[in-house]
Amino acid sequence: MKILCIGDVVGSVGCEYLMKTLPKFKRENKIDFVIANGENSADGNGLTPLSADAVFDCGVDVITSGNHAFRRKESLDYYENCERLIRPANYPEGTTPGRGYTIVDMLRYKICVINLMGTMYLEPLDCPFKKIDSILDETKDCKVRILDFHAEATAEKKAMGFYLDGKISACFGTHTHVQTADETILKKGTGYITDVGMTGPMDSVLGVRKELAIAKFKNKMPVKFETAEGTCSMGCVVFEIDEKTGKTLSVSRFTV
Repeated sequence: MKILCIGDVVGSVGCEYLMKTLPKFKRENKIDFVIANGENSADGNGLTPLSADAVFDCGVDVITSGNHAFRRKESLDYYENCERLIRPANYPEGTTPGRGYTIVDMLRYKICVINLMGTMYLEPLDCPFKKIDSILDETKDCKVRILDFHAEATAEKKAMGFYLDGKISACFGTHTHVQTADETILKKGTGYITDVGMTGPMDSVLGVRKELAIAKFKNKMPVKFETAEGTCSMGCVVFEIDEKTGKTLSVSRFTV
């Protein structure tokens, strides 16, 4: 099977580009399943029911998120009610809406999609390494397991990849919006990339109008970020996975 993992979709501009790009990409590359990070899919940051619906309507099967997951209050019920919208599993249980992983039945096989957030330079959530251990125990009957590790530090992402080698099918990183060129298959068969990049305007600073980002860095004063316009790209990676063993057979990185 071929699983496509798409980097952070940024604003309505990113959603519109995803709608134009994804259906054709799926057909041409014979994609079986699509995961996209949607935590920035609403204009002005966060995720709303409207932006989540837009991402699903593009042909995405599961939406993951991250540190902006609950930025918009109108999304809280959506996290509770939609099993294919997930948030980092290491948020506190019992007080956090939604779920940290989901299992999708594809008839011939099941796919488990897991979402975790790093703790270096981000919120001090539960340890993602300990949390993934418990999730692996809960999902041990599922051969194909994919992790979106939403983290800032490259070292933390690399460590997680090595930690999970042979335990899951693939681990892809999100959050930095900058695609890395280190896609690989680790020694025990787990596919890995540090960050898949973003889906949004190229002439920007991580999707934000560049003059606003520059003003923030230069003047050290609060700035209301706005999504940039112009030519977009979709950062993504395709993992080809053996559904019987759960191991990755090939990894292909794309900027579309």
